[in-house]
Amino acid sequence: MSYDYLFKYIIIGPSGVGKSCLLLQFTDKRFHTDHDLTIGVEFGARMITIDGKQIKLQIWDTAGQESFRSITRSYYRGAHGALLAYDITRRETFNHLKGWLAEVREHSNKEMVIMLIGNKNDLEVKRAVSYEDGRKFAEENGLMFMETSAKTASNVDEAFLETARRIYDKVKRGVSGMDPTPPNGRAGVNVQQESGNSQPSGGCC
Repeated sequence: MSYDYLFKYIIIGPSGVGKSCLLLQFTDKRFHTDHDLTIGVEFGARMITIDGKQIKLQIWDTAGQESFRSITRSYYRGAHGALLAYDITRRETFNHLKGWLAEVREHSNKEMVIMLIGNKNDLEVKRAVSYEDGRKFAEENGLMFMETSAKTASNVDEAFLETARRIYDKVKRGVSGMDPTPPNGRAGVNVQQESGNSQPSGGCC
C-alpha cells in the first residue's frame, strides 16, 4: 500500500509496563495475558489517515531492562514520536520516568513529540499512581498524557493517533527537523514523504 508520510515511533519505559502489549493492541487488535519480556527491540506498523494523507506509523518497541539500554538508545535517533509508558499499579515505574525522559531527550530530536502513557488503567483497584500525578508530571515536562489499557484497548488508538496528529501539525508548520525529506535508505531517520510498499507489520505482546 502506498503512503504519503512515514513517521517513526518508539515505545519506551521500564520493564513490564505493557509496552509490547500496547504495540500489539494497536497494530493487531490483540492482547496476550502471558508474554516474554522484549529482548532488544521489536517492530510493528500500521497505516492511518490524517487530512486525507496516508501515513505509515513505524513503531519500535524497546526493551526496558538495563542490560538492553545501550541497544535501544540507538533507536531514539530520528524518531518523531515516543510513547513513554509506566504501570499505574507499580509506583516504582512512575518514579523512574525522569531518568527515561532525560535519556530520550539526550539522544533524540528536540522536536520529538512525546506522549506519557499510564498503562493498565483497567486495574483500578490496584492503582498506585493517581491520574492527577500522571497529568502533573506531563504538564511539568511538556508532554501529552493519556491513561490506557492494552487489555481492554481503552485509549490505545487515541494515544498513537493523537501523537501522529501532533507530528503532522509540526510537519505542516515546517518545524525544523520535522520536515519531509526524500527516502535515504534508512526508514524513519527523518519524517519521510514517499510512495512505496509498506513493510510487513509485526510485534510481540
